Amino acid sequence: MADFFQKKIKRVIIIFRDSQIQPHSEEVAGWLKKKKVQTQVFSQNFLSDKVLKKPADFILVLGGDGTYLSAVRWSHNMSIPILGVNMGSLGFLTVHLKEKLYECLQQTLDGKMILDQRPLLDVQVGAHKKHALALNDVVIERGVTSRLIDISVYLNNRWMYSLKSDGLIVSSATGSTAYNLAAGGPILYPNVQAFVVTPICPHSLTHRPVLFPDNQTLKLKIENAAEGALLTVDGRKQSKLSKSSSVIIKKSSKLHRSLRTSTENDFIFLKDKLKFFERSG
Repeated sequence: MADFFQKKIKRVIIIFRDSQIQPHSEEVAGWLKKKKVQTQVFSQNFLSDKVLKKPADFILVLGGDGTYLSAVRWSHNMSIPILGVNMGSLGFLTVHLKEKLYECLQQTLDGKMILDQRPLLDVQVGAHKKHALALNDVVIERGVTSRLIDISVYLNNRWMYSLKSDGLIVSSATGSTAYNLAAGGPILYPNVQAFVVTPICPHSLTHRPVLFPDNQTLKLKIENAAEGALLTVDGRKQSKLSKSSSVIIKKSSKLHRSLRTSTENDFIFLKDKLKFFERSG
């Protein structure tokens, strides 16, 4: 049985994508004020400068998936649910249509939205103490050079396989419809507890995406990258990698929390967004 988000809403944070969306955010803030709800409005571009001094009941994201991921990075230590409204074209994380913005807000105020919880990926480079969190994916790609990268994949420090490729994607079930899908990886149902490891343009016909259980630890070791490689987490550059660098990935103890309508169906969503299951002729 689904869990409903039933809470007295007193304060909401609104995060908008750019100046084109700002008037909508101000309009929403006015609507919430009439409902006796306090608001704070932030631009995506200045989130890193903002410090949350008072707790909020949920975050409203007005934009696309990039804006949503910015909100996730900014708020992951606060465990605040996020309601994403797509103000662009595709939108996999900002699942709600802008035409239904106020309907979704009213349902949230009325305690009729589903609280969906998804695992995050914990990412660590080598022995560094600094960790990053990902909702979608962790990507290693070749840098400015055209040479392939040699990468070895380990599970719980046990060697699994090595490959030459333009890079490698480690995706959560949530992120399986993002870069992983574009690179030929499989779509995972959101409740599947697994990592999917997908090569980017591998130099072999035998290298295919592999699923690993997410209750174990993955290690990606750079065996050769003459000009260096790049690590990105949820599309954001983290660091440069060189030969013998390793990236350790495991399921975080922290969860991402999102708000969704009770009528949503993940496969209908794929059909609407990607024309999945439709015949070409």
